[in-house]
Amino acid sequence: MHMRVLDMDWVPVVFVTFKVFALGTAMFFAIKWHYDRGEISERRAVLRTGGKMAAFLALAVLGVGLLAFVLSSKLGLDLSLP
Repeated sequence: MHMRVLDMDWVPVVFVTFKVFALGTAMFFAIKWHYDRGEISERRAVLRTGGKMAAFLALAVLGVGLLAFVLSSKLGLDLSLP
């Protein structure tokens, strides 16, 4: 029996999980830092800022994914699933 030594199916899962965790942690500490400095004293304002940052992050990820898809289609890469 031949076993594949380098099975690359796990790479996107690990990288995406790490990226979500790292960016989520960074957003949490950025909001906490601003809150602790007293620049934003209302809890509602902190939640609104966090929501705006999360929405911006989601739009940025969507935009980069769309750009990558369009660019790879223009370059003639095969994007069909196996």
